[in-house]
Amino acid sequence: MANEKTTANIGFEKEIWEAACVLRGNIDASEYKSVVLGLIFLKYISDRFEQKYEELKAEGEGFEEDIDEYTSEGIFFVPQGARWKDIAAAAHTPEIGVAIDNAMRSIEKNNKRLKDILPKNFARPELDKRRLGDVVDLFTNIKMHEHGDEKDILGRTYEYCLSKFAEQEGKLAGEFYTPSCVVRTLVEVLQPFHGRVYDPCCGSGGMFVQSAKFVESHSGNINDISVYGQDSNPTTWKMAQMNLAIRGIDADLGQYNADTFFNDCHPTLRADYIMANPPFNLSDWGADKLQDDVRWKYGIPPAGNANFAWMQHMIYHLAPNGRIGMVLANGSLSSQSGGEGEIRKNIVNADLVDCIVAMPPQLFYTTQIPVSLWFLSKNKTQKGKTLFIDARKMGTMVTRKLREFTDDDIKKIADTYKAFADGTLEDVKGFCAVVGTDEIAKQDYILTPGRYVGIEEQEADDEPFDAKMTRLTGELSAMFAKSHELEEDIRKNLGAIGYEI
Repeated sequence: MANEKTTANIGFEKEIWEAACVLRGNIDASEYKSVVLGLIFLKYISDRFEQKYEELKAEGEGFEEDIDEYTSEGIFFVPQGARWKDIAAAAHTPEIGVAIDNAMRSIEKNNKRLKDILPKNFARPELDKRRLGDVVDLFTNIKMHEHGDEKDILGRTYEYCLSKFAEQEGKLAGEFYTPSCVVRTLVEVLQPFHGRVYDPCCGSGGMFVQSAKFVESHSGNINDISVYGQDSNPTTWKMAQMNLAIRGIDADLGQYNADTFFNDCHPTLRADYIMANPPFNLSDWGADKLQDDVRWKYGIPPAGNANFAWMQHMIYHLAPNGRIGMVLANGSLSSQSGGEGEIRKNIVNADLVDCIVAMPPQLFYTTQIPVSLWFLSKNKTQKGKTLFIDARKMGTMVTRKLREFTDDDIKKIADTYKAFADGTLEDVKGFCAVVGTDEIAKQDYILTPGRYVGIEEQEADDEPFDAKMTRLTGELSAMFAKSHELEEDIRKNLGAIGYEI
């Protein structure tokens, strides 16, 4: 492969993670997460501030303590006493935890966007202050110029640590982390160059980060996209705010964490791109209180499963030419229970389903449930047609339990979709097929890609049957003879130590 980039190639981020793990001790991963991510964030905004501070100081106009000089350029103002040099000076004192907590409060006070977002739990007794000082030293001594752009390296370190916490927390991590390769697949297919990007269950903000990366990697301007989202979990919502701030992404995630179904933070939003990984098969989501909701245009979602509630919420928030890329459990492709089959039928007949991708297993730390990617569009380029991709055999195992898509895997799916949108795609048995709505109707509106792409063609075998059987029986005879030789050797060796068979 030309470019086999996976997280297995990461070096610097791994070093930071392993060194920072010295601090953990007996703290649960879910609690320790805010400690490490909070320190990364504090180091980032302090370094950005210091860089601008030195520039202003060199100008000699005395504006280095003027907060407006920083906020006008999107730089967080770090007041005296909260700067990293102050934290570093207190690293090996018993008050290091208090110093960090006070710094976080002071930064929040001076930056409205960060109000009530930063972690302030470093002074708690169970956090070993000697180890905390060691981690502060670690970040103090980072030589960024050896590893690339500081903003990029800290952002990547933040993202890597998120993935490692997801690995350690298992099922609980589904609330805040979607594997980067899954997000990148959504982004590369949708290609959100400009417009409004929305995620109604944004977790730690991975969809937005990858969207911004996409724009920048294609020589675009990050300011060409505007970001909207929300999340119901308060800790996760705060992580998203920090993750986006460290990337320089200005986002509207609502004034506080909120339930998307009951407290829509963006009721009038019509988004150009919606990307989401909603909780799989969420039950008890409050369906009984939302029976007459305007969002349920294609049918009332069942109380026992919110999959089609999420989907219809997103369709409701689409602009006239808007597009959706979302992750759903495979049950959504074929379920007939609770009226889901009828909802799916109505969505297909409305010509909204653009592409379905069946994903391979073991992509998620959090679940072994097989998943698919749904791409929907309000204004499809290929009217009355849907692309099905079976990617279940793709990906590379990077650990015994985890699979990832490589850059080449992602490119293959994105290129396949582009060829479909352009009207140039040829069906490939076992991998992709373009199917009309009438054919989907004949399949009772079941959207499992395997039904449509067929079985991969096997290579032609030109060897005559008799010749093949002669060859194979000859090989088998040789194997039998070898097994008898080995059996005799074993008998002799056992006899030599007094054991006869």
